[in-house]
Amino acid sequence: QVQLVESGGGLVQAGGSLRLSCAASRSIFSINSMGWYRQAPGKQRELVAAITSGGRTDYADSVKGRFTVSRDNAKNTIYLQMNSLKPEDTAVYYCSLKEYRRDGLVLGDYWGKGTQVTVSS
Repeated sequence: QVQLVESGGGLVQAGGSLRLSCAASRSIFSINSMGWYRQAPGKQRELVAAITSGGRTDYADSVKGRFTVSRDNAKNTIYLQMNSLKPEDTAVYYCSLKEYRRDGLVLGDYWGKGTQVTVSS
């Protein structure tokens, strides 16, 4: 088991920036993907950004050019730098971790409890 703890959410004006962090409670298996998802009221949870253990990144079209995902493997932590925030970015942001075996079998699928991001207009 692993616990994921998010931090860095809050209230910011449109055009502002926030940096989210997500720390895992133990060392992560060598083949993994960590990411950020968000869920706004009345909407489905959606992928915001993800980064694999190999460093490959993926972003939702709505955040490309504004958000950057990164990771510090020594700290078992990922980050989401969010710039040029818009009111439509308002949501609860969740951290996720998937760990894989070499043959692709998912060994673990974990979620944090979420952190609220509110962008005022």
